[in-house]
Amino acid sequence: MPRNSSAVPLGLPRRLIEFTLDGQEVRVPEGSTILDACRAEGKDIPTLCEGDTLRPKNACRVCVVEVEGARTLAPACSRKAEAGMTVRTDTERARHSRKIVIELLASSVDLSTTPKVAEWIKEYDAKPDRFGPDAARLNEEPRVDNDLYVRDYDKCILCYKCVDACGDQWQNTFAISVVGRGFDARIAVEHDGPLTESACVYCGNCIEVCPTGALSFKSEFDMREAGTWDESQQTQTTTVCAYCGVGCNLTLHVQDNEIVKVTSPHDNPVTHGNLCIKGRFGYQHVQNRD
Repeated sequence: MPRNSSAVPLGLPRRLIEFTLDGQEVRVPEGSTILDACRAEGKDIPTLCEGDTLRPKNACRVCVVEVEGARTLAPACSRKAEAGMTVRTDTERARHSRKIVIELLASSVDLSTTPKVAEWIKEYDAKPDRFGPDAARLNEEPRVDNDLYVRDYDKCILCYKCVDACGDQWQNTFAISVVGRGFDARIAVEHDGPLTESACVYCGNCIEVCPTGALSFKSEFDMREAGTWDESQQTQTTTVCAYCGVGCNLTLHVQDNEIVKVTSPHDNPVTHGNLCIKGRFGYQHVQNRD
């Protein structure tokens, strides 16, 4: 069962509740979040730290909405919909808050590989450059210490999704944690050392949930560096992993007749987007030309 906030055991129907969303009466299953309701109604609410296989973390605050009677803006990703509540998603207050958050993130983090950020900057008229060239940035070179994936902390927004995926929500390896406090906080393995000297089992489930590309396949990183990465030219084919009998689904991303990375469907009842090292990285034998 996916470990998101609205998951319920199979076969148990949920009661529908009704509330007002941007002036319209909507009905959603009990336990749904405001973000669930927005998506069901086709409303595009920006979010970065929310993941459909993880519990909400409320870290990025890009998805805030206005709830009538509430003193503060509410994160749509975690605030449960309640019967009779009135929610407005496009008020001046909510839009201004999103704009500031986007500006702060984009001024301090490299969001060049983050999907939809350019659209949000345009939609909210955000101006990250207004903080000037002295805005605090990590300015650290990507860490390439293994052949499977790369850590580029210049792109990290501290959403904690990798920590949760590696921890008690999925992998239970606990190789990734947050070190430091305040402005010095960062994601790291134990002692902030090389990945090869950590407890990492190279399942790559942290890559699966990373929203910004701070964690990426070594193959993708190398192709981006060479200027050959082109998602528009990639095909995706879902198949079943042949390494064992669990039945994990693999989605093969293929460019120029080569597998460039492997993901897994988040709605698959076996994997929920998670794989082991063999399923995610053990594909080279398929295209070994030697």
